Amino acid sequence: MIKTAYDIVKRPIVTEQSMESVGDKRYVFEVAKTAGKVEIKKAVEEIFEVKVAKVNTMNYTGKLKRQGMTSGRRPSWKKAVVTLTPDSKSIEFFEGMY
Repeated sequence: MIKTAYDIVKRPIVTEQSMESVGDKRYVFEVAKTAGKVEIKKAVEEIFEVKVAKVNTMNYTGKLKRQGMTSGRRPSWKKAVVTLTPDSKSIEFFEGMY
């Protein structure tokens, strides 16, 4: 069971591709695998005090890795692309990065 907003939003994803969309008020986060779009929206609004317009989510399966004869997987994870409303303030964490 997910308890707080910080349990839902795990970390921001800072890559070249994700930073290009910061000007359009689109931010990318790694989120809990069990979290739904409504929960992600409420968590981002609570943590950063912004207004969220929409949330797109993607599930990623962990890569298959081998070490000698044994093989295993990296953990699976979920990514959320959060779009803010035009009248919302931007998230300050991402401001100095792009």
